[in-house]
Amino acid sequence: MTFIQELQRRTPLGWLQLSHHKSRLMVALSGIAFADVLMFMQLGFQNALYDSNTSLNRALLADIILINPQSRNMQNLTTFSRRRLLQAEDVPGVKSAEAMYIGLITWKNPQTRRKTTIQAVGFNPDQPVLNIPEVNNQIDKIKLPDNFVFDRAARGEYDQVFKQIDAGQTVTTEVDKRTISISGGFKLGASFGADGTLISSDENFLRLFPRRLPGSISLGLINLQPGYEPKQVAEALKSHLPDDVKILTRAEYIKFEEDYWKTESPIGFIFSLGVAMGFMVGVIIVYQVLSTDVNAHIKEYATFKAMGYGNSYLLGVIFEEAVIMAVLGFLPGFIIPLGMYQLAANATNLPIYMTAVRALTVFLLTVIMCTISGTIATRKLQSADPADMF
Repeated sequence: MTFIQELQRRTPLGWLQLSHHKSRLMVALSGIAFADVLMFMQLGFQNALYDSNTSLNRALLADIILINPQSRNMQNLTTFSRRRLLQAEDVPGVKSAEAMYIGLITWKNPQTRRKTTIQAVGFNPDQPVLNIPEVNNQIDKIKLPDNFVFDRAARGEYDQVFKQIDAGQTVTTEVDKRTISISGGFKLGASFGADGTLISSDENFLRLFPRRLPGSISLGLINLQPGYEPKQVAEALKSHLPDDVKILTRAEYIKFEEDYWKTESPIGFIFSLGVAMGFMVGVIIVYQVLSTDVNAHIKEYATFKAMGYGNSYLLGVIFEEAVIMAVLGFLPGFIIPLGMYQLAANATNLPIYMTAVRALTVFLLTVIMCTISGTIATRKLQSADPADMF
């Protein structure tokens, strides 16, 4: 209670100094808000990068995934022999082992006739392998020759296409001079690697890729019998199968995709660099404001020293200013990205949205940013000698 009473009686010197120079305060808050907006946008794009490129990974109905060790990510999968699935079924605990075919194609947008890159997915329709109810409810459609279902959340203009599909019509387009029919839709989302996803049976997939052998698959999806742990069965598979396949649990496969975009892709590095640059911009701006404030009031601070106030009190004033600017600057820096996220999401069809964790992260970075600036700005104050000021 004594501490609270002392805090209430304490003169808010830091706030009084900031509010006395309103134009300087507004410049500082604008700089902090700009730095926060920059960090929010870079983190938002970074999160969209990870979310969009792992959406298909997270939709797989599998406990364990087999891939070629040379595969880099979902858009760069090297095939391996389908025989490995037959061998995997011999391992205790394995209930089923299904194949999935994945590849990138260039197709003509049925509405605009522009060419764009689409990710094609094929699997045995008698054994659904995707946790996408819309796809599983349209299995009969993708069993038909050259029939596909398409991503409603794809990047591009497809509103008229889906109006026709919802009206019960079939839309046709071309893929490598082959005519295919779009008879249904589902929602998955675009990514940084592809503008959308096209799903059908394995037979229809192989018609799009005539050079692909049926025995060369992209993914092996293994489901386990009840009571078996994925990690234990994965270890058994590693000892049973040759080294030409890599065995990952579902969680490890999602992490495998994220790690590619975090460490191997230059895009992940660019977004991280953007966050660091925003942080440094904020440090420099706040330092300039606090340093100017210290220089403008150096004689007053020296008077405080002569009156017996220690460096800790004076440093507290500067840090008070830093925290006040951090809080006030964060408010517009948080509100502005909310609109920019919505604008970017509508323009790119990427999952860009605000999260509580990201807001807290940027707020803490803002406080740290202002504290660092305050620490640098007080160096001159600590060495100031009252006798030299007058």
